[in-house]
Formats: sequence, structure tokens, C-alpha cells
Amino acid sequence: MEFDFKRYHIRSMNAGTNEERAAINQELKDLYAALSEENKKLFNEQLQHFLTKEVSRIKSDYESISGLDSPN
Repeated sequence: MEFDFKRYHIRSMNAGTNEERAAINQELKDLYAALSEENKKLFNEQLQHFLTKEVSRIKSDYESISGLDSPN
């Protein structure tokens, strides 16, 4: 079973209101609640992988941008 966290992430980033973002988060919570224990484990592993990858990407982007202000 594969979970498409990127789709939820993009929808959340593009949400027009806090209420819309909260509804998207609730969708994820409802999905998780409906899973079997085995699939909850997969969900958690895949979510951790997705978040680690996204944080790394953001850190890399930040370091690239902040490096523009530094002399070589």
C-alpha cells in the first residue's frame, strides 16, 4: 500500500484558508483511523520518509538561497 503524502502536502500549501487546511488534515486523520494496524505501520513509515525528504529539500533550498548573501 502506498500513500500519496505529496498530494496532501500540495493541497495544504495551496489551501486558501486555515479551515480548508484543517479539513485536509482531518482527511489524513480519518484515513489513518480507518487503517488496519499493519497499514498504520506502513503509513507511519512512509510519512516519516516523506517528511524527512521534504525537510532535507527545504534545508538544501534554504542553504542555497542564504549562500547568495555570503562572499565566496
